[in-house]
Amino acid sequence: MITAIREVRRAKGLTLEDVARACSPPTTAQTIGRLETGTRTVSVDWLNRIADALGVTAADLVKLPTRADLPVAAILDAGGAHAPKRTATVAPPAPGPGLIAVTVAQGIGDYRSGDALWCETLAPADFARALNRDVLVPRPAGRFLFGRLIGREGDKLHLLPLGAGSRQQVVTDPPWIAPAIRLVRTL
Repeated sequence: MITAIREVRRAKGLTLEDVARACSPPTTAQTIGRLETGTRTVSVDWLNRIADALGVTAADLVKLPTRADLPVAAILDAGGAHAPKRTATVAPPAPGPGLIAVTVAQGIGDYRSGDALWCETLAPADFARALNRDVLVPRPAGRFLFGRLIGREGDKLHLLPLGAGSRQQVVTDPPWIAPAIRLVRTL
């Protein structure tokens, strides 16, 4: 199996030791190095452990002939655009479980017509993770509310709609909410 462990690790700016310590249970930098180079066979268990340590999915660590990664041509920072020191690639985004989309038909707030938002559905126990983020909230009869989650009091969520001059809305006990996690925009 050909893996992209080294590429992902380097892209995240981590050392072998960093990844080894982040594994559960921790391992050695030598083991991670052997798994990266193919000196040691990468089992599914190892792939999952390393993916968790890197904060990616196991699929992001496997090079598939049908998945076309994008080569990184330049890095943009405060000093301008410059060539990467090492060859690097970026995996195109892949939808995961629990993701839903919102499409923008007419510009509102920071969003433009044609934008697509990827949103991650959260259960009530995880609502605090979405504070100060734009969220989709289901309403009765197949309706939705979309706005910035600005507060939570017990089972009540306080949302600020995106439109100028809109008033704060309060939603009681929604079964789930979905904060926007990725903006897809054609330039």
